[in-house]
Amino acid sequence: MIQAVIFDLDGTLVQSEHLKAQSYAVAAAELSQGNIGDQEVVDAYREVAGSSRQEVAQFLLERFHLENAARNRMDAYNVNTAWQAFVQIRMRLYATMLDDPLLIVKHRCPYSLDLLVWAREAHLKTGLTTAGNCSQAYRVLQVLDITNEFDFVATSDDINRSKPDPEIYRLMAHELGILPEAGLVIENSPAGVQAALAAGMGCIAATSEFTASGLRSSGLLPGRWIVDDRAKLKSIVKGYMEA
Repeated sequence: MIQAVIFDLDGTLVQSEHLKAQSYAVAAAELSQGNIGDQEVVDAYREVAGSSRQEVAQFLLERFHLENAARNRMDAYNVNTAWQAFVQIRMRLYATMLDDPLLIVKHRCPYSLDLLVWAREAHLKTGLTTAGNCSQAYRVLQVLDITNEFDFVATSDDINRSKPDPEIYRLMAHELGILPEAGLVIENSPAGVQAALAAGMGCIAATSEFTASGLRSSGLLPGRWIVDDRAKLKSIVKGYMEA
């Protein structure tokens, strides 16, 4: 019996994948001194959306041959690797985006938020996971006025291993006081789905333009639990719980 609905943040409650992709694109353009177009980077980002920061950064640095340019920024950001320097540049740009509440509201996912309201009204426990840090997560929650709608929020600050490792969902089950199989996760990326399943939880994937292809080709979930039309998300969740 499902006792909790657990939401991923990025790409599930908020289409922040768009913002992240753009921040990586601007960071890459900065390192290349304008020689790389934004759309090139956004298209490349689609291949690794939902992966860890390290994986995304290393992939993009290698794809666009920016390792040396990033390495030259290591001292400025007091880091030891090129990928960390690239991430610091990207995070600076992303933080500026999050300072704009209208931008966050514009990228909210109304059907996922509607599911959150339904879960609370159904007296289910609710949780939130994100690959972002605590301050970023709560900034988004505050703007959307849903800070108090979750029984527990797990961020990258709470774990040592990012998705697809199941650590964050095992932590969530512990904090919610449920067995893993009593949790239903709403995810949007192959790495997130893999993490939820490895933790022993059920999972439904709400796709985005960045993750739809990867989710379907991964074979991680039956097609009926992959949702392209988010207007159907709540009814599919209800169907899962009744199955």
